[in-house]
Amino acid sequence: MQQAQIFTVIALALYAAAMTVIGCISYGRSKTLDGFLVGGRKIGAWSTAFAYGSAYFSAVVFIGYAGQHGWNIGIGALWIGIGNTLIGCLLSWLLFANRTRRMTKRLNARTMPDYFEKRYGAKGMKILASVIIFVFLVPYSAAVYKGLGSLFSAVFPSIQTWVWMLIIACLTAVYLVAGGYIATAYTNLVQGVIMIVGVVCLVIAVLSHSAVGGITGLMENLRSFEPLPNDPNPTTGTQLTSIFGGSAFKFLCFNIMLTSFGTWGLPQMIGKFYAIKDKAAIKRGTVISTIFCLVIGCGAYLVGSTSRLILGGQLPEGGIDSVIPAVLMKVLSGGTLGLLLLALIMILLLSASMSTLEAVVLTSASAVAVDLIPSVSKHKIPQQKQMLLTRLLCLTFIVCSFVFATQNIPIIVSLMSFSWGIVSGCFIGPYLWGLFSKRITKIGAYAGILSGLLTVGGATLVISLSSGFAAAAAKSPEMGVIAMAVSSVVVPVVSLLTKNKATEQERINTLFEDCRKED
Repeated sequence: MQQAQIFTVIALALYAAAMTVIGCISYGRSKTLDGFLVGGRKIGAWSTAFAYGSAYFSAVVFIGYAGQHGWNIGIGALWIGIGNTLIGCLLSWLLFANRTRRMTKRLNARTMPDYFEKRYGAKGMKILASVIIFVFLVPYSAAVYKGLGSLFSAVFPSIQTWVWMLIIACLTAVYLVAGGYIATAYTNLVQGVIMIVGVVCLVIAVLSHSAVGGITGLMENLRSFEPLPNDPNPTTGTQLTSIFGGSAFKFLCFNIMLTSFGTWGLPQMIGKFYAIKDKAAIKRGTVISTIFCLVIGCGAYLVGSTSRLILGGQLPEGGIDSVIPAVLMKVLSGGTLGLLLLALIMILLLSASMSTLEAVVLTSASAVAVDLIPSVSKHKIPQQKQMLLTRLLCLTFIVCSFVFATQNIPIIVSLMSFSWGIVSGCFIGPYLWGLFSKRITKIGAYAGILSGLLTVGGATLVISLSSGFAAAAAKSPEMGVIAMAVSSVVVPVVSLLTKNKATEQERINTLFEDCRKED
């Protein structure tokens, strides 16, 4: 254990130094608000693709989703990784990347709330969207802290989890506050490379374990698996080898839809398309990002599906959130090579978490500093002051999410699902329809945001009053998927029943015509 700690500390120190250097280098290119928030709209294919993929997959995916679903569902959990790749990544890039780049550039929109205001001519919508982002992305980032803290505590059992959360917070704050989006794009490139190398090494190490026996051995051993007599959640080999999730088919479908379609409305994901420099970069970025997501997503769930074999069917003391940490300690704790791989995997998960955290923090801070405060202020706020305020709010948001993460909320998957569902459920309808149809009205867009908010909020309130908040959190995937569907349907239906003013409609027609001519 001591050797593992030494290797991990050395790797962590090198990683921290690299991130700090990148932050300092990026500072000179982030002195304008446009540079700080969208990198001057000059970010290339590789940086954008890795920024998208690394923001998609945090430690919550590895520690939470892959651990829980791999343990309970088995090999069928791989469909979540496949769905994330094809729907959450490939389709998102093909359908929305270029349209988003063109329209936000034409509108000079730097954030999702800014896009809503300028696309629909609605200052109130900008304020509402800003509040939703800031309020509901705090638990999202808290889930990222919790996921990574669980793993580091497994390697350093004598150090409390909150210490690791604090280290994560400080590292993220250093380069994010200094370099803004440019720093995150460059660090995401480094983090993405680490994630790919780490996942490939991890999959090879796990499949080579004697309890697994390679791909063929995995299926054979899972098929013959018998749960322990005292297993509180007994799962048979038939379930674990069911290609389509067996008895968990419905649950699996909702999770695929939430984590795949959900990216279509998350501001921290869509924001990557604002900054990419041109159409050629989008074409390359589509391929790069899809391959990245395929390796990371499917690799994570494949590792999760081996957990019952490697741990002998015994759920770790820390519960479902400790499954993947226990697997890593079991597989990688022997020999110098194993310890080196363990250190690499620790940095992999740190990279995954920090890339997600920085995207969420920048999105939330800009929502308040650039969108909310100037909208309610009686005086015009200069861009330099907005930049300073954004940096200060980045720090504030990191502190708030750190404090939230230190509270005793054990189920990180539900925490992330709830935030993911409500934010995407509010924004997906107005965002997507606003890109594709000039007939969408301001009232229709408002109806989409409010319907998504009321769907999740109303269901949460009803379930919490009858069965407690834990029961509501367990239903978060279903609520999120329903909210996204409701928002996507309500926006065009209400728009059919309402009209924009003639001058507003003329402005929108011109906007669409200008966007069409750009390419």
